[in-house]
Amino acid sequence: MLSTAPGRDKVRRRYSGALRARLVVALVVAAACGSDPASPRGVAERFLDAHYVQIDLPTALGFTAGIARQRSRAETRAAQVQRQLAAIVESSEDAILTKDPNGIITNWNPGAERLYGYSAAEVIGRPVAILAPPERPEEIPALMKRLLRGEPSEHHSTERIRKDGTRLTVDLSLSPLRNEQGEIVGVSSIAHDITAQKRAEEALRRNEKLATAGRLAAAVAHEINNPLEAVTNLIYLVRQHPEDAGPHLEMAEKEVQRVAEVAQQMLGFVRENASPLPLNVSETLDQVLQLYLRKLEDKHIHIEKRYDAGIEIRGFAGELRQLFSNLILNAVDAMDEGGRLTLHVERSHEWSNGRRPGARVTVADNGSGIPPSHMARIFEPFYTTKGDSGTGLGLWLSYGIVQKHGGWIRVRSRTTSGASGTVFSVFLPELAGRANN
Repeated sequence: MLSTAPGRDKVRRRYSGALRARLVVALVVAAACGSDPASPRGVAERFLDAHYVQIDLPTALGFTAGIARQRSRAETRAAQVQRQLAAIVESSEDAILTKDPNGIITNWNPGAERLYGYSAAEVIGRPVAILAPPERPEEIPALMKRLLRGEPSEHHSTERIRKDGTRLTVDLSLSPLRNEQGEIVGVSSIAHDITAQKRAEEALRRNEKLATAGRLAAAVAHEINNPLEAVTNLIYLVRQHPEDAGPHLEMAEKEVQRVAEVAQQMLGFVRENASPLPLNVSETLDQVLQLYLRKLEDKHIHIEKRYDAGIEIRGFAGELRQLFSNLILNAVDAMDEGGRLTLHVERSHEWSNGRRPGARVTVADNGSGIPPSHMARIFEPFYTTKGDSGTGLGLWLSYGIVQKHGGWIRVRSRTTSGASGTVFSVFLPELAGRANN
């Protein structure tokens, strides 16, 4: 039995759970240490004296054994969880790796070996920057700096380079690694290979562009046919009246210029710029409208235009022409003869996301409208309400174009008899960039 202070064996007190825990710790220390008053045992005995505790060593050891058993069970559970997590990482098809604050790879699972082609022995201890494309050397260091500052990293897709030099498109998720004190000591990375998916999506986009070009062919043929007929007639007049050749040839030159302009507009649908360029939104929309004037006239559709002059953004002109073409064609197809097509272009600000300035384009019709049951799916690929005449890719492609420009597209529609119609609203920021909505 531990020594007791005078009178301690006559006094018993009730202790809180927290105090009892402290007493048990003191007893364990006292039982394990020497008798030096300055030793932990001496400190423990003084603690016991101060609290008038009467307890023998077997009781203390019993408390200790219970705590030890609880700790052992907790450690066993923790070890089981750790083994399960390690098994998940080892068996994952995704590439999972960790790196220290300096970007040096510290762990590399078999999924990373399969995806990137490097063995763990080859990459552990090397900088993770070896996976970055050479034209983007700052991408990985910039991501690391944000994470080490505690800033969140968005789930995003990017490119990585395999050991053999081939490029991969991966879906990347990054998370900070923290120690027991909550300090960031590294970064974990999970990469999922979406190369095949991206290639399939790109093939769909190219096919839809070709389909759009095919639909434009008839409109272009009409637009070219008229000036060519005029040129033929003017050449006939020159032959009949050589003395008046000057004015006739001048008119013929203007008609040939019209043909050249139509051909240039047609090329704009299939030509892609490497980077966004300045463009006038109203002029771009009007160029697309001109290609469909014959179709609109054939259906006696009234056109209402309201353009704010001089609205410019930086964007991809060919893709925006395709966006406007899809929206105009959908509106024309939805309307009967004598319908009304409304086109508005106005300056606007996005109320959220820092009030970004840009242009708002509205394409509205008084056609049959879109049933509510279809609204949730209209931007899905291959979903069409046009039967065999539609590919189901037009609005899906349009949505992708708007996202590429960092904007948004919204739709309202009614099918009420006498008040039906559909309104598409598109916001395009002044500077094209990654979509935020």
